[in-house]
Amino acid sequence: MRVSMWYNNRDVRVEERPVPGIGPDEILVRIEASGLCGSDGMEWYRLHKAPLVLGHEVAGEVVEVGKDVQTYRAGDRVSVAHHVPCNTCHYCVNGHHSACRTLQSTNFDPGGFCEFVRVPSINVDRGVFKFGEEVSYEDATFVEPLGCVIRGQRVARLRPGNTVFVVGCGISGQLHIQAARAMGAGRIIAMDTIPFRLEMAKRFGADAVIATDRNVPEQLRALNDGMLADLVIICRAKWISQALHSVERGGTVLFFAGAREDDKIPVPVNDLFWRTEITLTSSYAAPPADSIAALNLIRSKRVPVNEMITHRLPLAEAVEGFHLLTHPTEQDSMKVIIDPQK
Repeated sequence: MRVSMWYNNRDVRVEERPVPGIGPDEILVRIEASGLCGSDGMEWYRLHKAPLVLGHEVAGEVVEVGKDVQTYRAGDRVSVAHHVPCNTCHYCVNGHHSACRTLQSTNFDPGGFCEFVRVPSINVDRGVFKFGEEVSYEDATFVEPLGCVIRGQRVARLRPGNTVFVVGCGISGQLHIQAARAMGAGRIIAMDTIPFRLEMAKRFGADAVIATDRNVPEQLRALNDGMLADLVIICRAKWISQALHSVERGGTVLFFAGAREDDKIPVPVNDLFWRTEITLTSSYAAPPADSIAALNLIRSKRVPVNEMITHRLPLAEAVEGFHLLTHPTEQDSMKVIIDPQK
């Protein structure tokens, strides 16, 4: 089969490797669509592991099932989670699935940017989600990223009527805007410095936008009746400082985006924490329940994910996808979908 082998963001090659064989409790999925995630372009995090077949936002058709698999059959349309929790460790039973070592170590074989993936037993058990013809394969690639968003907002305890400030309007920011709207947020304000991202934020549910990273708290107060935000969601680590000064007393800051290896949190303790009851929290990945919630939102069209896709590329042009990911302003790129069957 063909795979897209990543050596770095500028060196992505189509190579051949055998279709993976499956065990009695595993399944083989033909990938019909695979989304490029912002984390796929984090070279500092991946270079030491290269070469790799990346891609974890996948949807496809089951083409083979092991003899002991009862839940799935050939022909099923599925979204597949690459990370799944054990559900039994100290972290899982206390609701901290992001900290689960099993979740952090699981994956499918070899990766989403190829024609076929082998889904291991534990992923088959709790990380495969069936859908019908009413959901396209492209739309189903959003189950994983939207599931992560839903979990993040749940961990941050988003309440109906809350003012939400989304810092960074890349794809995760756009999904946070739509999910917050679907979950009953009050006022949603978004910040970025790229015009087409701000236009898309307004299109997908932001009530107002901030187009500069200067005097952000002042602008936020002007847009929100003199108040800061109940929930600040950091979708671009570059603006951590602005985000920390944009949360109202009693509010929460959610660290959602991955940061650079040497990034620090600049925290003025007395100003931010003493007598303010501000909460800083983080979230990573999506347990099964959040993926199911994401699929339901996609199925119901409450989150119109397909409208965020700006580029569709065949497997042989995956290197162009990474260029669009790392240089989004050149072609107003928001979401890139790879079709491994082309």
